[in-house]
Amino acid sequence: MRELIAIDLPPGPDFVIALNEIWNNGDAVLPIDQRLPRVAREELLKQLKVKEVITSNNERLHLDNSQPVEDGDALVIATSGSTGTPKGVVHTHESINSAIQITGTRLNCSSDDHWLACLSLGHVGGLSVVLRAMSYKSKLSFVDHIDQDSIDTALKSGATMTSLVPTVLQSVDVRQFRTVLIGGAQASGELPPNVVTTYGLTETMGGVIYNGTPLDQVEIRISAETEIQIKSPTLFRCYRDSTDTKITSGWFNTGDLGELVGGKLKVHGRKDELINTGGYKVWPSSVATSIQQIDQVSDVVVAGTPDDKWGSAVTAWIVLKKPATTLKLEDIRQHVKTTLPDYCAPQKIYIVAEIPRSALGKPKFVELNKMVTTQLS
Repeated sequence: MRELIAIDLPPGPDFVIALNEIWNNGDAVLPIDQRLPRVAREELLKQLKVKEVITSNNERLHLDNSQPVEDGDALVIATSGSTGTPKGVVHTHESINSAIQITGTRLNCSSDDHWLACLSLGHVGGLSVVLRAMSYKSKLSFVDHIDQDSIDTALKSGATMTSLVPTVLQSVDVRQFRTVLIGGAQASGELPPNVVTTYGLTETMGGVIYNGTPLDQVEIRISAETEIQIKSPTLFRCYRDSTDTKITSGWFNTGDLGELVGGKLKVHGRKDELINTGGYKVWPSSVATSIQQIDQVSDVVVAGTPDDKWGSAVTAWIVLKKPATTLKLEDIRQHVKTTLPDYCAPQKIYIVAEIPRSALGKPKFVELNKMVTTQLS
């Protein structure tokens, strides 16, 4: 009987050893995001019905009420859960190998590469770095914190490839890498020429569309409701609760809305992120991109909040580069109106010390709404 074994270890050689051991035994692996607090880890292990947990010193903790996996299953990986309870996505060895093959082909991967792993291995973006290095037998280094010093050290040791979240690019110089993959959240602003923006989901085993163009064997289409649909050999088998949401002929509804412009995919955002304000539809990412252009703004996130007058108010949470900066609501509204229709200008703006984000750079709105804020007037 094949079981689900969790790896609760920090990124490093011991993680790779544990992963190989689990797969050699014919079992499937659940990597645990090391940023999760203890209670959240325990809930995840229970929810996904894990048999054992590998912890430090190769200790194995046996759990009750586990559930076997199917033949060929290799990985159960949790979605980000930024807007709800994480789901366990089941990938097979076949879908993983397909992902390694088509991404490796596009990136011209070889044993001469040196990958720097700096994202959580509990998500496909970080885990895929390790899997590519393992498959191509290329060098692999780990860091648990990304700043300019850690990047410079990695480059001096020969690192050529890495995967990052977009927010990191605001504070570090990555131009010396051969290739930098960016995913998880939408990137804004002008990017260095060596940066590749990727689009994908946990269900697609990570990015399958690079710089708007599908990888080999990947098909995309836009539904009548403007939802992005994907057909790919990298698609998951099912969720851990055995539900399979793929539609006719193997197409998968991503839950994201977008369009094809000049043959390239442009992603607008999640269906449930679209703000309907006074009868007008506003994409939060477009408003955030406009506000980010303001010199005094260090970070920003935009969403709709309930409003008696508008139904939903376009609302921005902003981190200022200098807290003492004088910035008024109308200043920001006028700036947005120079780049977008006037109904896109935020009706509410809050100043916060930071924007809490997941390991993939996605904002955590539950935490954000609990923070102490200053509302601009």
